[in-house]
Amino acid sequence: MKKFIGVDLGGTNLRVGIVDLETGTVLALRSIPTLAREGHDAVIHRMTNLILNIICDNKISKKDLGGIGVGVPGVLDLEKGTVIFVPNLPDKWLNVPLRDTIAEQTGLPVALLNDARAITYGEWKFGAGHGVDTIACFTIGTGVGGGLVVNGQLHLGISGTAGELGHQTIDYNGPQCGCGNYGCLEAYASGPAISAMGIKAVLQGLTTNIGKLVDYDINKITPDVITEAARQGDRVAKEIYDQVGKYFGIAIANVLVSVGPRKVVMGGGVAAAGELLFASIRRTICDRVTVMPVDQVELVAASLGDRAGVLGVAVWASQKLIDV
Repeated sequence: MKKFIGVDLGGTNLRVGIVDLETGTVLALRSIPTLAREGHDAVIHRMTNLILNIICDNKISKKDLGGIGVGVPGVLDLEKGTVIFVPNLPDKWLNVPLRDTIAEQTGLPVALLNDARAITYGEWKFGAGHGVDTIACFTIGTGVGGGLVVNGQLHLGISGTAGELGHQTIDYNGPQCGCGNYGCLEAYASGPAISAMGIKAVLQGLTTNIGKLVDYDINKITPDVITEAARQGDRVAKEIYDQVGKYFGIAIANVLVSVGPRKVVMGGGVAAAGELLFASIRRTICDRVTVMPVDQVELVAASLGDRAGVLGVAVWASQKLIDV
C-alpha cells in the first residue's frame, strides 16, 4: 500500500505528516506556525512548501505516494474541492479552490475533509474509538468541532456538512455563535467561552486563585489556567468545569438518543481537563437520557493527540484517491 500525506490546517499550527496506513504510523511529522493573519494565499504557499520539503527530506519518491489529504477547520464543498468559508481564520477563506491549488503546486492528487471529521476518523481507525462500529467525537479548542462514524462509515451527509456537533442548539435563548445561530454548544463550551468564565469570575472579585496564577493579567487566563486552579482545589474553577460539563452533557445526550454511539470521544486541548469535565458530563447524561442504555456507552478521552487529524485525513484520502 502506498503512503499518504496528511495535512492538518489549524488556526495556530500547520501540521504535515507522512502516514503508513497499514500500521497507522506517522513516519514523519512537521509543524510550523500557520500565520493565518497573512491570508489564505500565503498559508497555502507555506503548506505546499512544507509538503514538498517533508517528501524531499525523507527521500520519498512521489510515485510511492498515493496522494494528499487536507483537513480544514471550516465548511467545504467536497465535490468541487473548495473551501466555502473558515469561521475562525482571519480572511474566512471564502470560496478558495484549495484542492486544485495544492494538486497543481505539488503534482499529487488531493482530497479535502473538515478537520474535526478527520480527527473523528483518525480516532475511530487507530485511536480511542477503535473497536466499535459507531462513535461520536467532540473536539474542543477555539471552537467545538465534531464528527460521527456510523456503522463503520464516516457520516458526512449533504456536502460533508453532517457531524457539526458543536453547532447544535442547547439553549434557544442563548447568545449568538460565530456560525450565525443562537445558543450553540460552541458559544457556551469552547476554549474562549471557558476563558471568559474565568475572566468574569476574577473581574467580579470572587474568591478564586485563577487571577493569582497569571499575576492578575486577565489576558493570560486560559482553560489550562482554570484547569490548574481546579486541580489545586479552587472552588470557582471546579464550578466552571462542572457547568461546562453540563453543557456538553446536554449536547451528548442529544447525540445518544438520535445516533446511539457506543463510544463518545472527547479531544482537543480542553478535554485534557479529564475528570474535572467528564464527571459532570456523565451525571448530566444519566439525568437526561432515559430511552437508551447509557451504561453501555463509553465516554473516553482521545488518544492520538496532534496526530489524529493527520492520520484521519490520510485514511480519507486513501479511500477517495486510490483509483485516481
